[in-house]
Amino acid sequence: MAELVCSNSLKSDSLDNASGVLKSELRAIDSIIIRAAEATRVPAGKTLAVDRGAFSEFVTSGLERAGVQVERGEVRGLPEDRPLVVATGPLTSDALAAAIEGLVGKGLNFYDAVAPIVYAESIDMERAFLASRYGKGGGDYINCPLTEGEYEAFYSELLKADRARAREFEKMESFEACMPIEAMAERGPRTLLFGPMRPVGLIDPVTGKRPFAVVQLRRENRDGTLYNMVGFQTRLAYPEQKRIFRMIPALEMAEFARLGKLHRNSYLDSPRLLSCGQELKKSPGLFFAGQITGVEGYVESAMSGALAGINALRSANGLTPVCPPGTTISGALMRYISGKEGEFSPMNANMGLLPYIEGKTRREMQAARAVEDFGRWADEALAT
Repeated sequence: MAELVCSNSLKSDSLDNASGVLKSELRAIDSIIIRAAEATRVPAGKTLAVDRGAFSEFVTSGLERAGVQVERGEVRGLPEDRPLVVATGPLTSDALAAAIEGLVGKGLNFYDAVAPIVYAESIDMERAFLASRYGKGGGDYINCPLTEGEYEAFYSELLKADRARAREFEKMESFEACMPIEAMAERGPRTLLFGPMRPVGLIDPVTGKRPFAVVQLRRENRDGTLYNMVGFQTRLAYPEQKRIFRMIPALEMAEFARLGKLHRNSYLDSPRLLSCGQELKKSPGLFFAGQITGVEGYVESAMSGALAGINALRSANGLTPVCPPGTTISGALMRYISGKEGEFSPMNANMGLLPYIEGKTRREMQAARAVEDFGRWADEALAT
């Protein structure tokens, strides 16, 4: 259970950004996902990254110890029981997807792309260095620098590379925050320098200067035997990935434990279908949770599931669903996916969803208000 597919990172754990604030909100309701992450984390600076296997085992064994009855097998339709939480995820099987579409109408699809993972022993550390941006977090990342000439050669080949086919879907749409690196490259020759290959906050100890471009590698497991190419999610064909990514000097001899690939993500037209409490508007007692609702990200999906669970319990006790206040990250996100006007696409946690506060330290004030307001809401919601 709780298998992490794309990355082992749950993003920042700092209160100076939305992801960190959202984790604080989850801690306030004693989320098993956050407890699992803290128990299985690996070094990654201010980022909360985990050992995938240990993380999933923590959640699975925790639920089993709590007495949750687990029935393994394919679910091909929606049970009649209410309350019911549907948390089918981004890879919903055809049969269950058809059952959901029969209830809510045609769903939407888009593709996420995942980043390659390399074996640590195959990284040339004589052409890489350990550091975190601006010295925060120590040497948690392996940084692979490129000169201007090396970057231009890499960029040129990236544009010409063959890509994997979409198979059953001809039209491929990528969520902005999980865009394949080759799609970013198409936006211009300097786009990557402001994205996954940005060199800011890093100094190459060999030259004493900031590199022209940098590829960062983040530890994938506790033992440090695997490293993820940060921001290098891709839909390139497998042979092209090996050829082009080995143009990065420190990865010239890289061996890949996993190559990047595409996967489908199905999600609801939530503004039309769901309430802020994750309940299907036309079917009381039926809740949806996770990425199928249009939240994007591990922690966002965990909060969606927690809220659906709280409201399913309230429904069983004859109480109405609740939703955190709009001044919290979770409440603002739930209100976005249930009330977005116009074209709807998945959204992750960000401070821009919160009500504006005037002042130079507005983000700090927004974060403090969110933590305080969520704590007060959680005390009331869980007490009933």
